Amino acid sequence: MQNSDNYWWYITIRSEAGQEDNLFSLADISESIGTELQELPDGNSRLRMYYRSNEEIAFWKGRLLEAMKEFPGVEIEDWGKIENQPWNVAAEEAFPPLPVGRGLVVLAPWHKGSEPSDRTALYINPGSAFGTGYHESTQIVLELLEKYIRPGVTTADIGTGSGILTIGALKMGAGRAYARDIDPTVIEEVRKNFELNELDLEKIDLATGDLLKDFGHTADILTANILLDPLTTMVADVPAVIGKDGVAIFSGMLEKEKPVFLKALAEAKMAPVEELVRGEWWGVAAKAEA
Repeated sequence: MQNSDNYWWYITIRSEAGQEDNLFSLADISESIGTELQELPDGNSRLRMYYRSNEEIAFWKGRLLEAMKEFPGVEIEDWGKIENQPWNVAAEEAFPPLPVGRGLVVLAPWHKGSEPSDRTALYINPGSAFGTGYHESTQIVLELLEKYIRPGVTTADIGTGSGILTIGALKMGAGRAYARDIDPTVIEEVRKNFELNELDLEKIDLATGDLLKDFGHTADILTANILLDPLTTMVADVPAVIGKDGVAIFSGMLEKEKPVFLKALAEAKMAPVEELVRGEWWGVAAKAEA
């Protein structure tokens, strides 16, 4: 991207969780030339969109507002000008290092080399897929994973998104990892995040997959940071994967959805062993009943 005026316009929009596709659709419709997605602590999503300065900001706002008529639940948060820097410089400033749990820190790649010496660094390209580490549901799983991981275990991450949970598992000592996502377009981004973290790719089985359909493997720890509906669909198949000694860690649910999932756990003959709440988000570690 070249800009002879040495500045860019930006407009920031936000929505409730689960509407990220709508945000990106609006960016495309309004002819944004670059975006940065941020998962907010309250569970909502924010997308900052960048526009060329060959038109006034009012032109781009008008185009965006017209498109927003078809997307209820999205609102404009702010707008302005970024001078003498490309849009991605602002993106770098939006993702500071984030300590998680007792001993982890999530960092964007441009912070590599600045990680605290007493924490294990997980490097993630922000915005590449769900699971940057900045969302509370991701933090819940990482915190629980810290407690249950043991050297040499096998893990399975279902709905891997950015791959952050697999990265965390391997860096905390897992010996083998399965990573599955239904969306084939994320696989290359996941692989890039694995390489960014200098993981041994021989230890990772990365593939597309629809939840646990045709999974065909066992694991000591299963993680799934996805939405309530796919979690309740999948949970009956989890005991066959983790056996009587394994543990499954589920998140991606609001705390108000807890009763629905606890009922699904019971029907799958699984029992919760630990729960964790961060903001409005809830997660649970569970085991199969003996």
